Amino acid sequence: MANRSRGTYRAVYTVRYATAVYVLHVFQKKSKRGRETSRQDIDLIKQRLKRAAELHAMRMKETLQ
Repeated sequence: MANRSRGTYRAVYTVRYATAVYVLHVFQKKSKRGRETSRQDIDLIKQRLKRAAELHAMRMKETLQ
């Protein structure tokens, strides 16, 4: 029998760009109370969103050349 994890998971993605969807973070929600998303997760998401913007700009520049 397969080992299946149970619980609630969240995915954070951006649809800011017309030509791509960037998945920024996926994590398991561990607590049913308190802060909904940890500061560590929020900071990581912000960092990855910035990187996604950089990557998208590079890809668009390459496409136009």
